[in-house]
Amino acid sequence: MDILVQKYGGTSVGSVERIKNVARRIIRSKEKGYSVVVVVSAMSGETNRLIDLAQQVTAEPAKREMDMLVSTGEQVSIALLAIALQDMGHPAISMTAAQVGIRTDANFMNARIQHIDDKPMKAELKKGRIVIVAGFQGIDVGNNITTLGRGGSDTSAVALAAALKAKYCEIYTDVDGVYTADPNKVPDARMLREISYEEMLELASLGSKVLHSRSVEIAMNYNVVLHVRSSLNDNEGTLVVKETKEMEKIRISGVTSKTDEARVTIYDLDDKPGVAAAVFSELAASRINVDMIVQSSALEKTHTNRISFTVKKSDIKSVEGVVEKLRKAGTVNGKHLVDTKIGIVSIVGVGMKSHTGVASQLFAILAKNKINIEMISTSEIKISCVIAEDRVLDAVRAIHRDFGLGEGSVRSAAKPAAKKAAAQPAAKKKG
Repeated sequence: MDILVQKYGGTSVGSVERIKNVARRIIRSKEKGYSVVVVVSAMSGETNRLIDLAQQVTAEPAKREMDMLVSTGEQVSIALLAIALQDMGHPAISMTAAQVGIRTDANFMNARIQHIDDKPMKAELKKGRIVIVAGFQGIDVGNNITTLGRGGSDTSAVALAAALKAKYCEIYTDVDGVYTADPNKVPDARMLREISYEEMLELASLGSKVLHSRSVEIAMNYNVVLHVRSSLNDNEGTLVVKETKEMEKIRISGVTSKTDEARVTIYDLDDKPGVAAAVFSELAASRINVDMIVQSSALEKTHTNRISFTVKKSDIKSVEGVVEKLRKAGTVNGKHLVDTKIGIVSIVGVGMKSHTGVASQLFAILAKNKINIEMISTSEIKISCVIAEDRVLDAVRAIHRDFGLGEGSVRSAAKPAAKKAAAQPAAKKKG
């Protein structure tokens, strides 16, 4: 029994007519011989509406109650989709996280999946039903409803595909696939026919909004083939797969940016072992994710240095609390500054492992456009630069153009036959 998991985002189920369109697409997959499990998000705008309602009641609603509230959005979607499928003559059943058995930790509003019981879903599939699962939610050990954070429906879908050992996991969105840059910012951005897990993970963590980074991590760990497609057309989309030799021939796969981070600089830290560990241990204990980190060399006269790091702007208040705690403990003695007017631009590509001169070309492009680099972070397949927020768009367009990522370039001349078949799971023969 080959299982196909499909995920539909809020825009895809944003109206009754779109829900009916999704139902028809699901039926086509079912009629090709697949057992289908579908994960859906709340209807577009619904989660924001629920959050706004809570904030009208109080500025700081309890996280547990927020999860109880916002999880209702997905329950509306799954019920409507199941009703639509039933009306079209196809047996379907909607299931919440509790009914499926999606167990998470108790970190409300940003829970992590710990275990999924595949038996309830498989029992329904054996009855010939299409299973519609509420994305974005789980239950903790105390049976409290939890949510997985923004983009959590992607995580739900890929985790279900891994648990069910599904043949494919199709992620349907309002875009045709994964592009070399945000097509809303770069008009000649090109859609990639395939991209590696590593590249997609970097792009997702660096600002690309097509897939949530946690979903890509799960796909990579469990070798789940992802297929990013649009729910509004039948275009081929983008495959997210293991690295291939074809990918290595291309130096850069994409350029991305984000402006939702701030830089925190702590001055006059004692230059001795354990200080950095104390700072970042406290940040971790407060569940603050740190992105880029730069520590300066120690000053000979004072034997002190400074550390700069970037965090989400939404975490600034929490960071301020951590710094004050460290100051009272004597770990931080000097001042600290917060700069919210920064942006991060990044290039990503597995081909960087075997091509030299990529970093120098990136820095030359920024220099030519008089864009100052304030921090740099690198890995085998990515380079990120902190620059002024008001130069981010200029930087993205210049990098995309000068690295030849536009429509005129070709990612790969031909796709391997196995990949071509994987790109079109609906073509599977019955039996």
